[in-house]
Amino acid sequence: MTRSLGTILVVDDDPSIRRGLTAELAAAGYETLEAADGDEGARRAAEREPDLVLTDLAMPVADGFELIARLRKAGKTPIVVLSVRGGDGDQIRALDLGADDFVVKPFSVPELLARVRAQLRRHADESAAEVLEFPGLTLDRERRRVVVEGKEVRLTPTELAILELLASHAGKPITIRQIIGRVWHGAPGTTPDAVRVHVGSLRKKIEPDPARPRYVVTEPWVGYRFVAEPI
Repeated sequence: MTRSLGTILVVDDDPSIRRGLTAELAAAGYETLEAADGDEGARRAAEREPDLVLTDLAMPVADGFELIARLRKAGKTPIVVLSVRGGDGDQIRALDLGADDFVVKPFSVPELLARVRAQLRRHADESAAEVLEFPGLTLDRERRRVVVEGKEVRLTPTELAILELLASHAGKPITIRQIIGRVWHGAPGTTPDAVRVHVGSLRKKIEPDPARPRYVVTEPWVGYRFVAEPI
């Protein structure tokens, strides 16, 4: 018997989309659960504790935004949004509420499966030891030490905090608002420009080519994403 790669809850009010997604996920080796709206999704998640949730945004009874908020209050289950509502405002709101990734419909199945694998790996490693290792870059959170291509790099406390936030959520887009909240603790007067200046300085210290970032890439109109594997 083939071992399951994990259990995924699919939440969408369109039965045909649910059937299609569950069929593709099952073929890839995952067990699946289904729910037709955010309220049912929250109940199924509480009952079965899935390894990951795929959810639409526009749904009756309780929409995807409400589901994300309820799941985040309950725990750290990875959440990937699948939605035709690809506007910047919807993406930012979903990510700020706690979603881990946002995929705009229509999408390719291989891309979706790759994002699912990435989120499951990140979640499994999130409680990892204090050392985060990536190709060419190591971050020792306990010693507050960064090594790039074998050479130690000196970062300011703010640069280090930004890098730690992004690297510890590798593959997940982090919004400007989230960075301000976590790094500056929401200090009044902290602007997106301040974040961009510090990210620019960080890139000059860790990127092989700061003009073409390999690690800290920009998510247009959203924020930044740390890329764990070379593109």
